[in-house]
Amino acid sequence: MKKGIIYAVLSYLAWGFLPLYWRLFQSMPAWEILGHRILWAFVFVAVMVTLSRQWSRLSVIFSSRKSTLAVVLCSIFISMNWLLFIWAVNNNHVLETSLGYYMNPLISVLFAVVFLKERLSGGQWLSIALAGTGVGIMAFQYGQVPWVALALAVSFSLYGLAKKLAGLDVLLSLTGETLIALPVALGYLIYIQSQGSATFTSLSPLLMTVLLFAGAATALPLFWFAKSMQLLPLSLVGFIQYISPTTSLLLAVFLLGEPFSQGKLVSFAFIWFALIVYTVASLRKPKLPVVQAPLESRQMKTL
Repeated sequence: MKKGIIYAVLSYLAWGFLPLYWRLFQSMPAWEILGHRILWAFVFVAVMVTLSRQWSRLSVIFSSRKSTLAVVLCSIFISMNWLLFIWAVNNNHVLETSLGYYMNPLISVLFAVVFLKERLSGGQWLSIALAGTGVGIMAFQYGQVPWVALALAVSFSLYGLAKKLAGLDVLLSLTGETLIALPVALGYLIYIQSQGSATFTSLSPLLMTVLLFAGAATALPLFWFAKSMQLLPLSLVGFIQYISPTTSLLLAVFLLGEPFSQGKLVSFAFIWFALIVYTVASLRKPKLPVVQAPLESRQMKTL
């Protein structure tokens, strides 16, 4: 449990600060950034697999229809999530990405109850209601359906559910996900380069070098996240995720200058109170029932 919480905190802190990284490449289209992100993520995990000498085990993830389908779905869901996130960050919608990742734990908990049959206590249900109220207030502030936020929340929740159901080795699964997306990403990058519309070569040498680290910035949080999914209930991982949108929210307001109204402050308070309630409810240990000794034992003890 402790290791799982550490992995989850590391992954969500990294994702919370990730907008600062992608903002360095505002001059690049989101599709091109996504292509480079997939390419360098594959290079990074390939190095890790080589160092751990696990290439011979890669066929395991494609050994059955269930595992193959799970890896393909993971690749699709995470690629969609990456594209939306990059576009939103570089078009000044960091607050909406924050809203999306505030919604995500609610959807993750819903998926956990419906598909994984996880059971929640009364306090945990109360925390969901409080968080739902906070998210509803935040959504109301936009005056319209926040499609970007909803798409981010649903795509990442589906990714988490697929990872949980697959139950595959973390590193090999991550390698398979990037391997599936690699031909599309590489083909797109080659195409735009041949058409003269690629912007990568117009970057400064420093930014080119920084973009190469997109692999580590992508793969490491996913690796930590997958480890946490193995060690923790999906519902608990979902609530730890509040670290990420809170970090992004603070960055958006205090560093990137996006407006933060009083209504958003109220919703923020609801969500954090929900997190406190959920944590207290989860840490409370149920009382063990008192088991009566057999009648014969009690009689012997009396004698």
